[in-house]
Amino acid sequence: MDKTLYDTIIIGGGPAATAAGVYAARKRLKALVLTDTFGGQSIVSDDVQNWIGEPHISGIELAEKMKAHLKAYPDVLEIIESAAVTKVKPITCSEDRVCDFEVTTPKGTYRGKTLILAAGARRRKLGVPGEKEYDGKGVAYCSTCDAPLFKGKAVAVVGGGNAGLEAVQDLLSYASRITLLIRGEKPSGDAVTLEVIRKNDKVSIITNVEVTEVYGESFLTGAKYKNRQSGEVTDLTIGGLFVEIGSVPNSEFIKEVVDVDKFGQVIIDSKTAATSHPGVFAAGDITDDPFKQNNISAGDAVKAALSAYLYLLKRDKANPAEEVIDR
Repeated sequence: MDKTLYDTIIIGGGPAATAAGVYAARKRLKALVLTDTFGGQSIVSDDVQNWIGEPHISGIELAEKMKAHLKAYPDVLEIIESAAVTKVKPITCSEDRVCDFEVTTPKGTYRGKTLILAAGARRRKLGVPGEKEYDGKGVAYCSTCDAPLFKGKAVAVVGGGNAGLEAVQDLLSYASRITLLIRGEKPSGDAVTLEVIRKNDKVSIITNVEVTEVYGESFLTGAKYKNRQSGEVTDLTIGGLFVEIGSVPNSEFIKEVVDVDKFGQVIIDSKTAATSHPGVFAAGDITDDPFKQNNISAGDAVKAALSAYLYLLKRDKANPAEEVIDR
């Protein structure tokens, strides 16, 4: 076990973790970033167009810039990669639940006075043949991120909830034709959004179906879907498939420490990014914030880092920055 007691341990490697790391470092906190890889869910995007200040940037370039920004603070911030967190345990707790935290990874175990949870989420997948092969080559999971890449193409959207309806709405300005594929009897999303897309001639809605396969050559060219009642299989010629059936927060390691909702999302105070456990803060797609966007994740992570700093001031009754030179 590493015997260092960090002011904060940041778990994750996407926009939220990066923003938290930068602000923790600027507050001169002794910080540790533990991540499997850098970039978050945007790593698979060839052209990210909504990262503020970058009209066009690939997911890989964005990940490299995030890592480089964190490396600009080597005196106060450490980074350990290939270190996906498997367990968090509160230790040395007082009666009012002020604790240190023991964080376990394949690379070792580390201790911190505070935690910032920024481990993100993973898109819920269809789990059908071809999906993995064409991920980033026609199969997409974020209409807000990738809709402009499908200008003039026929596309399909899978999912009848709000995410699916909003994806169709995002694509209206770009795609030539949109087919909404729904597993249930009818869409379950917002009625107002549904009314908007129903009125658009380029949208077709097909219910009681499930996608069974996606296929193509160097890029996606089509998908097969099956009618759940008749069993009939239909081929759909498309240049893009947007999977909008929800996401799964990467919160398995923390569920025994903080409160999560029925979806496994960490519940936070939107003003402070605080969780139900003192000293634990969270930001980004791991949380119950309804807007899963890179820029929002980064902004919320700034709150988390500043809140962690204020928590440490109160806990230790001293400015942690004054001690960093001696550690």
